[in-house]
Amino acid sequence: MPPRLLGETMDDETRILTTTPKPPSAGPRNACLVHIYPPGAALGSRYTLKETPTVLGRDDNCDIPINDDSVSRRHACIQPNPNGYGVIDLQSTNGTFVNDVRVTMHQLRDGDYVKIGNGIYRFLAGGNIEAEYHEEIYRLTIIDALTDIHNKRYLLEFLGRALSCSTRYARPLALAMFDLDKFKAINDQLGHLGGDYTLRELAMRIKKAIRKEDLFARYGGEEFSVVMPETVRKDALQVAEQLRKLVERHPFEYGGHQFRVTISIGVAAITGDEWLAPTELVKQADENLYQAKKQGRNRVVG
Repeated sequence: MPPRLLGETMDDETRILTTTPKPPSAGPRNACLVHIYPPGAALGSRYTLKETPTVLGRDDNCDIPINDDSVSRRHACIQPNPNGYGVIDLQSTNGTFVNDVRVTMHQLRDGDYVKIGNGIYRFLAGGNIEAEYHEEIYRLTIIDALTDIHNKRYLLEFLGRALSCSTRYARPLALAMFDLDKFKAINDQLGHLGGDYTLRELAMRIKKAIRKEDLFARYGGEEFSVVMPETVRKDALQVAEQLRKLVERHPFEYGGHQFRVTISIGVAAITGDEWLAPTELVKQADENLYQAKKQGRNRVVG
């Protein structure tokens, strides 16, 4: 078990926040939080952690104010302790999460993801915090922070290289574009936090099911893509059908509510005998995705 953080009970918020921590006996103290989600003006912001507690919440007086209605006024606290830093949930309404697990007290480790409301922060506590910070900023340019898969920018770069290789060596290439059916209804029923959970859970399942040489990326919103090098249309359609069934059969659960998710998939493929721009292949797959929606959803068209 991680060492107990300062403050004997979660009810005694005053004690937690006003107790002066003892000097550390071990563990890194050069640490910070980096705002990695949602994108916007705050993306990449660095908050240096000190020898006093850092409170996060909606209140303007918090050390890290968060303008988000799903965040409590005083939501959580990053507390220094002899082994580094721990996070304490201050009896918030929607909870504090570390690596997608709800916590009340948790000892933080380098690279942990702290989720508060709709926001996600990366905890960095390595030996060279400056280098780690700049590595994290680069990561933010190619990785979607919510789902931890590649983003649209990297997708188009990868697809461009794959198309060039396909044309040069006359090798097949396929692209599948898919999105969640009736995702707005999920957001309306479970709220945006439930919608975020659904996207992360789906991404995790798909990520485990594809080949290492394939690229899985979030195209935007609830739309995703899979680039499949060395794959002919027939095989790509088979893979797409397997992914559709994988999602359809997976039981999703959020806040004690169980629900099912389906996806519609459009597939486009080339044999390598003609050159296409990445946006052209995406357009073909997207048009087939539209047809899948039009034909009743929860199906593959290619």
